[in-house]
Amino acid sequence: MTKFEAKLYKLMKFIFFFIVSLIILTTFSCKRNPLDVDTSNVKLEIQYVNLDSLLFNTPTDKLIDLRQQMGQKIPELFDYQIGYCMRIGKVVDTAFVNSIVQYRQDTMIQKLEKEIAHKFSNLSAQKSNLTTAFKRLKAHIKTANVPTSIVFQNSLFTSSAFCTEQEIGIGLERYLGAQSPIIKSLPGEPFYDWIKQGYDVQFLERDAVLSWILTHIIPEIKGNLAELMIYHGKALYLTEACLPESEKNIIIRYSKEDLKWSQENEYSLWKYLVDEKILFKTDDLIAKNMLQEGPFTSGLPEKGPDRLGQYLGWVIVKNYMENSETTFEELINTPYNEILQSYQPK
Repeated sequence: MTKFEAKLYKLMKFIFFFIVSLIILTTFSCKRNPLDVDTSNVKLEIQYVNLDSLLFNTPTDKLIDLRQQMGQKIPELFDYQIGYCMRIGKVVDTAFVNSIVQYRQDTMIQKLEKEIAHKFSNLSAQKSNLTTAFKRLKAHIKTANVPTSIVFQNSLFTSSAFCTEQEIGIGLERYLGAQSPIIKSLPGEPFYDWIKQGYDVQFLERDAVLSWILTHIIPEIKGNLAELMIYHGKALYLTEACLPESEKNIIIRYSKEDLKWSQENEYSLWKYLVDEKILFKTDDLIAKNMLQEGPFTSGLPEKGPDRLGQYLGWVIVKNYMENSETTFEELINTPYNEILQSYQPK
């Protein structure tokens, strides 16, 4: 073998091993991404209604017509707005007109409506994001029920997102921002600072999608803490699948700092649940502490965020889905213990 042939042989050998190593590395380092989905064949039309603007700006002599139209167009949400949020009840004719006129004359309502109109003069981005999100839901789960109408309203701080059988109501006033004059003027109780900080428009689409998923897609359960964690984890992961371009802190409704803290303390959180033997306890207080909203997660360092049980459930479900061939349709009914057993805390 000549020197040239020897060099060529070594070069070819190096290239061969390089290609083989690259293939092996690629094969074992790439996780499945279940969030990828094609929505090009999904046909979906959602009716958007700005009920807040209609109730506040429709001429007085047209209010009866408005009541009839909304009663037919968005019956359940209209009843919710009039009966529950505004406390007007199912009044008709002149009683309805008088109630709306009185509502409009309230100085606090006028200030609130002025801020809503200024903040949400254009809702086209939110509409586009929500339509795309529910297309993704339909692509992931072909049998999924999706809303026919999404209604923007002033819920008078009753709810961020409220779901009926076919509609979602979004309370715009709860997305004005913590620095909004009207939000800053709210009493410190029950509107604590941590609640006001959450009145951020960046969470609007997330709240609407998650509310729908919890109402219509993931069956409600009662069980031990681990089971409830996985329940919330499934809902959050499906929300992430609907809004894959959103920042991860938006999906869990944390600040970026809180998400970083949670990621850095994931193992400590898991160890705490195991060491304290509370993972499989059926205790309403434990569940409330670990899963419900608050300034922090009770029983854990106050510098950490709230709902750390939900966060860990999301991480566990995400890990399970990326390392299995489970579809979203299958995930909905996958037993919590099967998902839990696959978890390897970091």
